Amino acid sequence: MRSLITAVVLIGLGLILLVGGCNSYNNFVDMEENVENAWGKVQSAYQRRADLIPNLVNTVKGVADFEKNTLTEVTNARSRATSINIDPTNLTPEKMKEFQDAQAGLSQSLGRLLLISENYPQLRASENFKELQVQLEGTENRIKVERDRYNDVVTQYNKKVRRFPGSLFAGMFGFSQKAQFEADASAQEAPKVEF
Repeated sequence: MRSLITAVVLIGLGLILLVGGCNSYNNFVDMEENVENAWGKVQSAYQRRADLIPNLVNTVKGVADFEKNTLTEVTNARSRATSINIDPTNLTPEKMKEFQDAQAGLSQSLGRLLLISENYPQLRASENFKELQVQLEGTENRIKVERDRYNDVVTQYNKKVRRFPGSLFAGMFGFSQKAQFEADASAQEAPKVEF
């Protein structure tokens, strides 16, 4: 009789662990899919920016005898930024840094292009150029929103991976923390404005 009670208790505990493990696994899968979806939206926003750049460069070329070096720099930065692909299932801090560095280079090149364009009144007056500037500004806002959403989803996922008892199941099923977007080191310094 005693061995029967022991067997029933062990089977009951085994079933509880099995159900808990299955539930945890399914939750991890759902959360990982949310991370991948959020990452896809971030990439889509960056792709929109990359798609606008050729139009911007062609508009600038058509309106002004622009500094060729600046246009080449923007084109090269776009190529570097679009050549880095990250698998959303393996979002390591190193890969995220590489991606962010390439995107930061593109942002800097675009900033220089827009700054230099101020020297060309006929370019600033061009409706195409104005429209592209508005679209780029909107795209930069979209990128920021999608990065923030991605970080929110990754935070929820990472909490689940690190909290007990989820951490036991995460390790058992091979789920690990995902990298977040971090601010560029230069963002810590306030810009100097001089008049």
